[in-house]
Amino acid sequence: MAFDPAEEIDRFHAAINALDFAAIEAYFAEDAAYVSNGVGSLAGRSEIMAAFRKYFDDYPDQTAENSLVETLTPLSGRAVWSLRATHSKTGKALIREGEETITFNDEGRITRVDVTDYKDF
Repeated sequence: MAFDPAEEIDRFHAAINALDFAAIEAYFAEDAAYVSNGVGSLAGRSEIMAAFRKYFDDYPDQTAENSLVETLTPLSGRAVWSLRATHSKTGKALIREGEETITFNDEGRITRVDVTDYKDF
């Protein structure tokens, strides 16, 4: 069966929605990069996972959905998403909309995520 980046992005986002940190970590290549106008640039799986854990400590009730997931190349895809969450300490609501391009290597591991939030948060 051929690798389908769009299907893999759907599975990756399902792991995030389930807060399955073991599955999330398994998706990232050791030298992955995560670039976001919200969090900046992260280098390496351990730094990315530390940021994921911190984010979900702050926003454990996040609900997210994709309005579009598409394959761009044989090893990349794009998702357009929206999410809602509440900060665990302040109670402040967070509403985000944006898109991300995800690039995979030949083993199906994520090598790069480029996130663009449509508005500052």
